[in-house]
Amino acid sequence: MATPALLSWSGGKDAAWALHVLRERGELDVVGLLTTVTEGFERISMQGIRVDVLQQQARATGLPVLQARIPQACDNATYEAAFAAALVDAQLRWPGLRDIAFGDLFLADIKAYRDAFCARHGWRPHYPLFGSDTASLARDMIAGGLRARLCCIDTTQLDRAFAGRDFDASLLADLPTGIDPCGENGEFHTCVSAGPMFAAPLHLQRGETVLRDGRFAYTDFELATPGPELPLATGTPTQAGTAAC
Repeated sequence: MATPALLSWSGGKDAAWALHVLRERGELDVVGLLTTVTEGFERISMQGIRVDVLQQQARATGLPVLQARIPQACDNATYEAAFAAALVDAQLRWPGLRDIAFGDLFLADIKAYRDAFCARHGWRPHYPLFGSDTASLARDMIAGGLRARLCCIDTTQLDRAFAGRDFDASLLADLPTGIDPCGENGEFHTCVSAGPMFAAPLHLQRGETVLRDGRFAYTDFELATPGPELPLATGTPTQAGTAAC
């Protein structure tokens, strides 16, 4: 039997592709998604994806989503407390659950941080995409039917003109030298709307792009005229792990 596991879900291409790869391999059975949401903004932290888009993504995967909720201007201790509380809630929902997967690609320091955090809390981390050649991986994602758009740009690394663009072959061709094709160095983040991990595509429309902290250009995407309504996965809450601050 496959080992049950959570998947850390950002709403972006890497997390989505990690789900696809895990399902293809069959070694882990992803039973739920775990997402960090910033209170007040009601958006996925860093990605800036709306909670209602997150919930529609979860419907499309057929999985419940748990939220580790953090305050704005959150310090690392508060973030870790919220994430740990969400893991406890997940174990109450799925007794014996001890495995969690992440969509990290090659940053060894981030992997080491996650390894240490998971070890402290008695969890086993998995990295189905780690060590991938990101140029090949980006092409595989696109060829495999993944559809995403750039929802956050670090303007210290990449021109704001890339905000809101499709993650496609044209984008890869236009990325300047030194920019990772998957944005693994934080150059950009994406919002996924379709792919083999989804039962049906999301219908999103582009909103405005705003600059925050004098650095990050966020492009808003909201649900447009909906397609077929997908049922919300049952038996689990859509919110968990609230941290006091």
